[in-house]
Amino acid sequence: MPSVKMHPCKRGRICRTPLRVAACACMVLGAQLMPMAAAEYPAKPIRVVVGPGSDLLPRVIGQKLVAVWGQQLVVDQRPGSGGIIAQDIVAKTAADGYTWLLSTAAFVINAILHPALSSSLEKDFEPVTLLATATYLLLVDPALPAKSVTELIQLARANPGQINFASAGVGTPPHLAGEMFKSMARINIVHVPYKSAAAAVTDLLGGHVQISFQFAPTALPHFKNGKLRALAVTSAKRSLIAPELPTVAESGLAGYEVIGWNAVHVPAGTPKRIVARINKDVRGVLELPDVRERMLAAGLELSGNTPEAFAAFVKADFPHWRKLIEQSGTRVE
Repeated sequence: MPSVKMHPCKRGRICRTPLRVAACACMVLGAQLMPMAAAEYPAKPIRVVVGPGSDLLPRVIGQKLVAVWGQQLVVDQRPGSGGIIAQDIVAKTAADGYTWLLSTAAFVINAILHPALSSSLEKDFEPVTLLATATYLLLVDPALPAKSVTELIQLARANPGQINFASAGVGTPPHLAGEMFKSMARINIVHVPYKSAAAAVTDLLGGHVQISFQFAPTALPHFKNGKLRALAVTSAKRSLIAPELPTVAESGLAGYEVIGWNAVHVPAGTPKRIVARINKDVRGVLELPDVRERMLAAGLELSGNTPEAFAAFVKADFPHWRKLIEQSGTRVE
């Protein structure tokens, strides 16, 4: 009887034929590769690219997600060019769910004002979820003799071209909020653009300008400490962050509405299962009572939704800002 050559196997058995040797080798290789192929998302830290504005919300979300995912959210602030730099960075990254864009209304405005951008919010990104909305506050220098929207309008009409309103730059939401106010109130107030919201607020505090529309997270501390007077909020309904303040609409300018928002987009082509995972777990964080309380104190009203609902939200935001831009005649060089 011919002898049979015995082959040792790494799985602890004896393979008695060359065919079995090959099969065993494949099993060993498969066992080694399985952890990589079946690795659950996320398997490494995630980068959140933030344009202009606060990084507080992604940091708070990241602190909570560490307990769920065991991975860090690393915030990468790229405030230059009104968010265009941040958008381009994320658009060029791999569509694997490991780079997020903290998107805002500014990205919609950029798409309208800069149609030749190298990346497109609508074509190069997948919507994940709306994180929060926030009103803007109509702030005035306390020395200004106007304690209501009506009094401010009367004062501006009596002093055409003598009242200035500050913003973070041409084409920013605060600028367009001011232009809408100017148009609907039929007053002549002068726009003074700054390089940032912080710079605009600094000059408002110093009495160098008289009015500014500021995103609630930026405006709230100065309103709460009494250094600036808030006359109204720009949302359609009164805001939870300052329910005592009337809306601009109920103060005589019916139909006036400007709101800001924060959200998550990822590069187009990101697998739907990963988008769904991000959506599910981020929305779970947004529902935590301590997170909602902390963000409300900072001026943000949390409001997670599905990718489909968020896509519809962004789609509806485009005609809103386009109308404001066209009515104001805003152009950027």
